[in-house]
Parts: sequence; structure tokens; C-alpha cells
Amino acid sequence: MAPLARSPGCPLVRRRAGAYHGGMTSLPQQKAFDVAWCREQFPALSRSLTGHPVVFFDGPAGSQVPRRVADAVSGYLLRTNANHGGVFPTSRESDAILRAAHQALADLLGSDDPDTIVFGPNMTSLTFALSRALGRTWRPGDQIVVTLQDHDANVSPWVLAARDAGATVHHVGIRAEDCSLDMDDLAQKLSPRTRLVAVSGASNAAGTINPVAEIVRLAHQVGALVFLDAVHLAPHGLLDVRGWDCDFLACSAYKFFGPHVGVLWGRRELLTQLPAYKVRPAPNDLPGRWMTGTQNHEGIAGTLAAVEYLADLGRHLVPEAATRRAAIEAAFAGITVYERGLVGRLLAGLAELPGVKVWGITNPKRLDQRVPTAAVTHQRMRPADLAVWLAERGIFVWHGNFYALPLSEALGLEPDGLLRIGLLHYNTAEEVRRLLATLAEL
Repeated sequence: MAPLARSPGCPLVRRRAGAYHGGMTSLPQQKAFDVAWCREQFPALSRSLTGHPVVFFDGPAGSQVPRRVADAVSGYLLRTNANHGGVFPTSRESDAILRAAHQALADLLGSDDPDTIVFGPNMTSLTFALSRALGRTWRPGDQIVVTLQDHDANVSPWVLAARDAGATVHHVGIRAEDCSLDMDDLAQKLSPRTRLVAVSGASNAAGTINPVAEIVRLAHQVGALVFLDAVHLAPHGLLDVRGWDCDFLACSAYKFFGPHVGVLWGRRELLTQLPAYKVRPAPNDLPGRWMTGTQNHEGIAGTLAAVEYLADLGRHLVPEAATRRAAIEAAFAGITVYERGLVGRLLAGLAELPGVKVWGITNPKRLDQRVPTAAVTHQRMRPADLAVWLAERGIFVWHGNFYALPLSEALGLEPDGLLRIGLLHYNTAEEVRRLLATLAEL
């Protein structure tokens, strides 16, 4: 198969009339963010340990879920459990839920084509499947660009596919002082032989937000496709595949308040033309040719409920939101402002603690360039020991490299890695204060 590339005259990149290229649409005045309303939706947040409420700062590895998500999963299994394509009521009801889920995820990602939404077991498996298909279009001498900032699920699939095709892999460096992507290095590594640029929307370790639209523009100038890992960005900011003009995007529902389900979006023309690996009886149209085997239907039902939670949050903030996409925009407008206030408090407090170093953006004037995920080290305690010490006090955080191994290696932090404090919109200023007070005991 001939290599896939983008060029102004290529039918793969011809835009439909009226395509959306902006960010969030203009929204009415929002109410103040209502964290109490949000917390009421999450039963897990009422958990206590040794007489104190648990603080869930482990969201980057998987968020808690609203009650409606658990109800959707159990409701599917109890009332609508059937395989796809049957002529009897439970199968038809199941298929209706699946169709609704495809539309909901299209709304979440900013697409107008629900058939370009592909569900799978997780982002990693979906990325490996896509990399194997894309790799068949690469030839010796082609070049693939990955970064030292990414989760390895957005590195190894492309490295292995390039190895099989005889293509060359270039690794874009980072700026160690703030864990941001070295955009000059990225520009230098692009060439007319570049076939794919794989990058994340936000670092899952240090929280840095990447300039996605600019990266896409640079890649498309040389005819390269762009794969965006939006797993870590998804619970914090509005996803916008049309506005960004990327070619593929993957995320994970369990990071944005849903079950363990992976989601892949791709341009229709690319998903249609790429050589998908599938069984012979499977449909050859979208999205069936990419959704191999029987899917996790109950998980997809729960993912639909997670999107509806976000939309209801938006409607709570902006009752005038006319569509689900508009409601999702309103939700993330509120989430972004609220979380920026939380992380500002966190970073200011961490800066006052002796022996604590924050890896990533700390300048209060640059909070719009990061999500509320803070990676820290302590001069005396290993990250694992510090995580245990906090867990015993009811504060749940992660330690290690979080599969962002290239970043941890580039910073010289292996084998111990980092301590990761991950805030989400259901966290509170009081929880941040409690964490800082607990760390101050050191």
C-alpha cells in the first residue's frame, strides 16, 4: 500500500464545507462553579480512613465515577445484556445504547461523525492496532516523530511499527526546566519524509499542556499525519478534533469519570482506507472494521453516562446550553477556571515547603499552560515512601514514572521516579490545604 501523507490536493485532507475550526463557541454567563454539586454525584468521595475523609489525588491514573455511571453499567447487564445485531428486543435495545454512545463521544471530541468513534479495551490496545495498520503504509527511509514527554503507549507502538517497516524514529526533546516540549527541536526533526507525528495533549506526569494546534500545523506543512494522545487532557479541557485539525485522537473513559474503555477517533477517509486487521465476517464499514470482536457493551453504556454527567454539569452551569456539545463546552469552561485556582494554591503551597521540588510549570502567570497535575520529589524521602506516608494519612497519590518512562529518564529520575499529585474538578481547596499541612509535617 502506498504511504499515506497529507498534501493540499490529497483527497484525504480535503475539508468539508463548513468544517469547524474554532475553539469553544460563545457561551452565556456561567454560574459560579458548584463543586458541592459535583461531589454529590460521586459516592466514592464519602469514603473515610482512620476517621478522616479520604482525599483522592490519584485521578491521573483513573478518576472516580458518578453514581449514574455505575447504574448504567449494572442496568445494561441486568436489563439489556445482548450481543450486537440480533432481531430480538434486548439486542435491539443494546444496539440503540451503543449508537447513542457513539454520538455522545462524537460530541465530546468535537466531531460531527459518530461512525468515526471506535471503542476498544483501552487506549494502548487501540493505538497498537492503529500503528500496525499505519505501519503497513510506511517504507524504509520514512520518518516517524515521537517525544520524550509522552506516556509510552504513545511511543512504543510507533517505534515498533517503524522498526517493522524499516522507518526511522526521531525523539523530540523536552525543556527540563519546565517539562515542556522543545518546539524548536520538533520543527528541526520534521521533513518531507515524516509520515507521522505522535504527541500528547498534556503530559500525564508533569501536567504540561502542549500547543496542539501549532504542532498539527507544523506537521501538516510537511505532509505528515498527527496522532494525538488526549488521555490526560480529556478530564481537564475541551477536546476539539475539528478545531485542532488532527488526524487521529485516542483517550480513555476511565480518566474522564467512566469505566475502563478506550476510545479512538480518526478521519473517516483514513479509517476507511487503512488496512484494518480484522476477522473476515466483520463488517468493512465504519466503525465495525476497527471494533474487533464483541465489545465491552456495559462499559460503553457507562461511558455514555460519563459524557452525560459532563453535559449535565455544563447545563447546571449554563442552563441555556442548547446542545450536548454546547453543554460540554460550558462544563469544561467551568472546570478549567476552577482547576486553575486549585493548582495555583497547590503550587504556591509546595513552593514554601523545604526539600520539595516541583517538576513542570510553576510560574503563576503560566497556569493556562498546565493541567492540575503536579510531579514532585523530596530531598530526603523516596517517592514510594512518601506515597505510603500520605496514604496512611488518607491522602491517595501515585509514585513512579506512570509509564512516562522517556520523561523520567530524560530528567534523570529513574529508578525512583516522581510523586504525582493529581487534582480533578471534584477536589476542593480544603483538600489541597490538608495535603500541604500534611507535607509540612515532614
